[in-house]
Amino acid sequence: MLELLKGVRVLESAVLMTGTFVGRMLADLGADVIKIENPRVGDYLRDIGGTITPHNSLFHLVANRNKRSLTVDLKTEEGRAVFWDLQKTADVFIDGFAGDACEKLGVGYAAQTARNPAIIYAQVSGYGATGPYAKIPTHGVMMNALAGGTPLKMGEDGLVRPDPGKREIGPSLSVQDVATYCVMTTLAALLRRGRTGEGCYIDTGAADAVIANSVIATTFALNDHRVTDRDGAPRTGDHGGGAKYQFYETKDCKFVLFCAMEHKFWDNFCRAVGREDLSEAKTDKFVFDWGLEHGLRQEVQAIFHTRTQQEWIDLAIAHDIAIGPAYSGETFRDDPHTKERGLIFDGEHPDAGAFTYFGWPSQISDQAFEVYRHAPAHGEQTDEILRALGRSEAEIARLRMAGVV
Repeated sequence: MLELLKGVRVLESAVLMTGTFVGRMLADLGADVIKIENPRVGDYLRDIGGTITPHNSLFHLVANRNKRSLTVDLKTEEGRAVFWDLQKTADVFIDGFAGDACEKLGVGYAAQTARNPAIIYAQVSGYGATGPYAKIPTHGVMMNALAGGTPLKMGEDGLVRPDPGKREIGPSLSVQDVATYCVMTTLAALLRRGRTGEGCYIDTGAADAVIANSVIATTFALNDHRVTDRDGAPRTGDHGGGAKYQFYETKDCKFVLFCAMEHKFWDNFCRAVGREDLSEAKTDKFVFDWGLEHGLRQEVQAIFHTRTQQEWIDLAIAHDIAIGPAYSGETFRDDPHTKERGLIFDGEHPDAGAFTYFGWPSQISDQAFEVYRHAPAHGEQTDEILRALGRSEAEIARLRMAGVV
C-alpha cells in the first residue's frame, strides 16, 4: 500500500461525490480516513448509480474505499462528545456540505480551531463557502452551468438545447478534478503546519475548479477579444475540421488520434509514409498549424486506411510522431500500454464480490498501490473506533441503545 500519509488522520463528513472523493484520495495515499456518518441515513451514495448488492453501488465501492465508517449523531450532546474526543487525534477535517451545515451542528471551523488550533479544515462544495450562492445545494453539472460550460439556446421544438455555435468553457465537471484541487491544497497546508504548527481553513468551490481546470478554453473565453494576430491560434471548430489534430479510422476499423500540429511531427509523418509532397501543406509563420487546408483531411484519412491501428502505433514509436490509439468505452483496458502501467486491476469486496478498480496514477519507486480497506458498510468500524477512544463495551452498548451511534 501507499504510505506517504501514514500517521495522518482525516475525519470526513460528506455524502455523495465531491467531499467523499477528497477523503478517498487522501486514504489512497495512506491516511487513516474515518467517515463520520449519521446513524440513521449515512452516505446514500451507497444506493446511487446502480448497486451490485444492496447498499454497494459502483460509486460507493470506489469513492469510499480505504476508509473506516463511524456512525454518530452530532445533533446530540453525547454524539458531539464522541466527535470531540476523536477530533483531538485528527489532522484534517473534510466538510463536504454546502454553506454552514457543520457550523449549525456545532462542529464548524470556529469551534474546531478553538479546540484544535492545528486542525486543517477543508470544505469542498459546489459553489464554495462564500458568495450569494454558497448555501445552494448543487448536483451534476450545475457548476458547469455557472462557469459557462454549457452554452444554450431554445430549440425549434420549444425545448432548450446545447448551442454548438458558442464556445464552451471546458469539459464536464469531474468530481476527481475538483477533489484534486482540495487535496493539493490540503497537502500544502500539512507541509506548512509541519514548519509552523498552524492549521487553516480551506474553501474549494467546484464551480471555481471548472474554470481553473479548463485552462485553455477559459483563457480564450476571457481574453479572445484581446488577440491581435490569430494566425496559429485555434479557432472554434478547429478540432472538428483540422487535418493535423484529428481522429482517423485505421485499416482494421479501429481509431487513432493524430496530433501533428507541430511542423516536426508533420514532417516526420510525411517522410514515414512516403508523402514528402504533403510536407509543404503548412504555414511558415509558426512552428505549428491545425491543417485547415481544403481537402487535406480527406487525403490524410486515405493514408490512415493503409495501416492497422497497431501498425500506426509502431510507426509513431519508430519515427517520433504524435499518434495514439483511441478507444470507446471499457475497451481501453485491453491496450498493452494500459495493461503494463497496471492502473486497472481486479479486487474483491466482502459483500459485493468481484470489482474492477483503478489505482493511483502516480507510481512511487518503493511502494505499490492497493485497496487495503474495502468500502465500509454503514458504521462498520463504529465499535472499533469507540474502543480506541477508550469507551467500554457497556458504554458502547448504551450509546447504541440511545441511538447516539
